[in-house]
Amino acid sequence: MEKTYDPHSLEQRWYKTWERKGYFAPTADDSNSPYCIMIPPPNVTGSLHMGHAFQDTIMDTLTRFHRMKGDKTLWQAGSDHAGIATQMVVERLINAEGKNRHDYGREKFLEKIWDWKTHSGGTITRQLRRMGSSLDWEHERFTMDEGLSDAVKEVFVRLYEEELIYRGKRLVNWDPVLHTAVSDLEVLSEEENGHLWHMRYPLTNGQGNLVVATTRPETMLGDFAVAVHPGDERYKHLLDEFVELPLTGRRIPIIADDYVDPEFGTGCVKITPAHDFNDYAVWQRHRDQKAIVEQPHGGLINIFTIDAAVRENEEDEGDLIPAKYIGMDRYQARKQIITDLEADNLLEKTEDHKLMVPRGDRSGAVIEPFLTDQWYVKVGPLAKPAIEAVENGSIKFIPDNWKNTYFEWMRNIEDWCISRQIWWGHRIPAWYDAEGNIYVGRSEEEVRNKHKLPADYELSQDEDVLDTWFSSALWPFSTLGWPEDNERIKTFYPTSVLVTGFDIIFFWVARMIMMGLKFMGDVPFKEVYIHGLVRDSHGDKMSKSKGNVLDPIDLIDGIDLETLVKKRTSGMMQPQLAKKIGKMTRRDFPNGIPSFGTDALRFTFAALASTGRDIKFDLGRIDGYRNFCNKLWNAARYVLVNTEGEKCGQNGGDIELSVADRWIIAKLQATTTTVTDAIEGYRLDHAAKAIYEFTWSDYCGWYLELSKPVLTDNNASDAAKRGTRQTLVQVLETLLRLTHPIMPFITEEIWQRVSPLAGISGKTIMSQPYPTADSQLVDQATVAEMEWVMEFILGIRKIKGEMNIASSKPLPVLLQNASDLDQLNLAANRHCLNFLARLESATVLAADEEAPESATALVGEMKVLIPMAGLIDKEAELARLEKEIAKLQSNVERINKKLNNPNFVDKAPEAVVQKERDKVSDQQSALAKLEEQLGKIRSL
Repeated sequence: MEKTYDPHSLEQRWYKTWERKGYFAPTADDSNSPYCIMIPPPNVTGSLHMGHAFQDTIMDTLTRFHRMKGDKTLWQAGSDHAGIATQMVVERLINAEGKNRHDYGREKFLEKIWDWKTHSGGTITRQLRRMGSSLDWEHERFTMDEGLSDAVKEVFVRLYEEELIYRGKRLVNWDPVLHTAVSDLEVLSEEENGHLWHMRYPLTNGQGNLVVATTRPETMLGDFAVAVHPGDERYKHLLDEFVELPLTGRRIPIIADDYVDPEFGTGCVKITPAHDFNDYAVWQRHRDQKAIVEQPHGGLINIFTIDAAVRENEEDEGDLIPAKYIGMDRYQARKQIITDLEADNLLEKTEDHKLMVPRGDRSGAVIEPFLTDQWYVKVGPLAKPAIEAVENGSIKFIPDNWKNTYFEWMRNIEDWCISRQIWWGHRIPAWYDAEGNIYVGRSEEEVRNKHKLPADYELSQDEDVLDTWFSSALWPFSTLGWPEDNERIKTFYPTSVLVTGFDIIFFWVARMIMMGLKFMGDVPFKEVYIHGLVRDSHGDKMSKSKGNVLDPIDLIDGIDLETLVKKRTSGMMQPQLAKKIGKMTRRDFPNGIPSFGTDALRFTFAALASTGRDIKFDLGRIDGYRNFCNKLWNAARYVLVNTEGEKCGQNGGDIELSVADRWIIAKLQATTTTVTDAIEGYRLDHAAKAIYEFTWSDYCGWYLELSKPVLTDNNASDAAKRGTRQTLVQVLETLLRLTHPIMPFITEEIWQRVSPLAGISGKTIMSQPYPTADSQLVDQATVAEMEWVMEFILGIRKIKGEMNIASSKPLPVLLQNASDLDQLNLAANRHCLNFLARLESATVLAADEEAPESATALVGEMKVLIPMAGLIDKEAELARLEKEIAKLQSNVERINKKLNNPNFVDKAPEAVVQKERDKVSDQQSALAKLEEQLGKIRSL
């Protein structure tokens, strides 16, 4: 093996080998139990972010674990066509040519997208490979491939035929830049500074006016009522009265509804159902009232175009919308309406006001609630069995509390808008004739045959495409070949577990459950593991505007400071923000980001993966696990140096196991049980902790040292040496298999060298059995004896450290209160103690024998004494400690003075303040230890 661990020299090499040899495909043995995970399909436009890397680490760990357990394991690969995102990418490309999609036309534009996908759409799948993801790439699917497109049409047609899909006019989230409806997930609401305008609506009976407050005065043109709370005594006498809608001359009624908060503002609320979701709900409750039925459009008045400009009046509307506002952008209209209200003395006051503003995540435009004709899924009948599947335990959420979030949404579910006004996606399989009649079918040919329409009968297909989430809802069975009935479906459906974030329980998880039960007659997965979000080291959400985003590939490969600054600030439209982010980056990463490698990153994610909680990602943790990789690498080199070319018992021969050999084997069994139980219980943090502690402390920290007295002892028997070599190899080989699901690359590289020494043949560690614990290998008496030895050695080393005695200096040791068992342990392990504790001699004191002035350590009830006479210069040591104590006291005083200064604490960044607090805490701990040592030496 190379002297230095270099992840780059082995990671990509091993991944290419695994993929080329087809190791990721399910085994051919039909007798094996199936285990299947469906990857949440990443967007074809996407690149790997920290959330992906965390989620994929969890899925790959589970996949590799079950593959090694002998299950017929499938991690289904695939990606999502990402309708809006992909269309925007390609539109930007053709905009750079001075053209738009309409210049190309639909067919040519779609050809451009397919061409882009072929040449540029595989970034995230390449990055998944960098993460070591063992996906079944041979059966990779794409939501727009031929098979999945057939599945989408099949589902649409069947649901339509059962009247579970319909077309209707309802309120949607409308992006006025993209000109399409968007889902709630594609709307980002953030608090922004705005205003609250208080407007007077004159009562038509001449008895004054009502004052309503709004953040969007331009929408008043579409008001159909003013609402008050039914229990508000101030307004009960005005119910069934009317107000005049300012600037329009229309009369609108005063109605009572529980939606109104009487404590907010004046307790009067304008109701604009075509431009506000809450107002739309109020309209639905009151739509049958006579005063509303008689209003234009029954009170459901849309005032905007698809560009969010004030629309023109239609022929039968008269002057419904005042002419002066027609054609104005919504914000121009707002400004003019405020001016006109002031001129008519109808604006009472304007207040500064913070409000949540919804913006499209792609366009950045403020989303407009908009009344349009769309296609909908009637989800009520689909939701009922999906709720029951979780209630009866057919599907389990992990952690269990997330089922409450699922129930809350499912029990209040509304029909699902599935149409989008873009070109890239599954075009809705519906056709219209000249009279507007709708025909739905899998193809135009099927429609004509079914309805006996002649070839010259004019039909035009619906221009809209389906919401990307519609095809994603079919993912667990469409990727396996449905609607065909094949062996993959029979084997892997229902799948075993879905690994996903809580933010798409509604958008994806619930819909997959509904569609799976509807079309497969069974749940799509048996468990749903909900993981947390990856946040920065301070617990803040990662965002580009905050400058705290980490790129997993940068962590794997490393990146220099200037390239990192350029990457983080590229594309920022605000120079001041770019300058701020650049300054922060240079402060936080003065030397750039070093290369940590994939295994260290994966182990960090596993160590932080406590069930369902958000994780704080700290570079200090990944640096520590990079050191852990080095530790494992160096341990393997030690093992190979001492076993290659030597007899290790793999070909027979007498074997004699030392206490240390039997101890490490026993510890391995306990670790194996802990790790296996942890992975099966989705506690990757517990699994990583157990692996780390066994590797770092038990195997490397103790056993490798304990092996040296045997291997270097010329008087040790061949059987004893053979036993220690065999233990070194077998424990390491088992540890590699135990660790492989989390750290696949380094374990494969080392295993290839170690496995022959353990008498194991195989092409890859991936196909080896996962370790199982053997309770017969656990001898508690041996464990207790070894713990006695370790406590003895640690006691000697602690005394040497405290007294500033060289660790290599042999010392005479006196034992006081030594029991018969203590003396047996001493005799049995004397050679080991001499070697590791550097004993000059060890004398057991009689019960009445007085000990000289000594430093003391305890091993159970036995005292380990080291006589100090002649070992240290007491006065010099006291002087040294007093000097160090004075220095630390001065540092603590200086830092505390800084922390007690309000100018520093209030103005410095929290991270800087916390760093100072941590520093003073560490120095206070060091100070306490030095003072303890000082007291011990004074007492000598």
